Amino acid sequence: MNDKINLCILKLKFDRPLDRKVKTKDLRGAVSNIYPEERLLHQHRENGKIDYHYPLVQYKIINGECLLVGFKDGAELLANLDLTTKTLFFGCENYTILTTELEFHHISIKTTETGQSYSFLTPWLALNEKNYEKYQMLGTWAKRKKLLENILVGNIISMSKSLGYTVPAPIEANIHKMREVKTSLKGTPMIGFLGTFSVNFEIPDYWGIGKSVSRGFGTVKRVNELGSS
Repeated sequence: MNDKINLCILKLKFDRPLDRKVKTKDLRGAVSNIYPEERLLHQHRENGKIDYHYPLVQYKIINGECLLVGFKDGAELLANLDLTTKTLFFGCENYTILTTELEFHHISIKTTETGQSYSFLTPWLALNEKNYEKYQMLGTWAKRKKLLENILVGNIISMSKSLGYTVPAPIEANIHKMREVKTSLKGTPMIGFLGTFSVNFEIPDYWGIGKSVSRGFGTVKRVNELGSS
């Protein structure tokens, strides 16, 4: 069992500031259109079917900055992707990439002896149709918090399996502060969550957890200290 994987973060610098109307799905579609033959960029097979596994290339727009994050084969792909001077079409406007900034890391994914603290940079889509109903029926925040913590653990285990890592010890998550936020996925209104949590697991910066991580949802980043809930 190998807990070391390659991680690549590719930052795009455009010819002008990004319009706030530009969404992560627009970034994903524009890059995929340039390289339609690269399945890792869009997760669609030639027959049109979707690859349902943890996306090895994920797209992020954080504070107006566009990031592409790749893992394993996705990291190798991004490291060799030539996007400088390429023009991306977002909605009804073209943006030209002036420069790119590349970070390449050999990182660990593993359980830890103590809890590590993280914050969601983008809404975490924790709830599907089934557990959304369960979440709504739970009357207290304490019960909802416990449900979300269990879902968070399940998300981490699922992600780990997709990356070839079998979790050897129980994972314990503790949500510190969490709030509901309104968002949408493919035009459908959704409830997402923003906040902070700790877990005894090493999560590299800019990983996505939960649903639709390829579109930028559930992006996490390490923080130094958290207050208690």
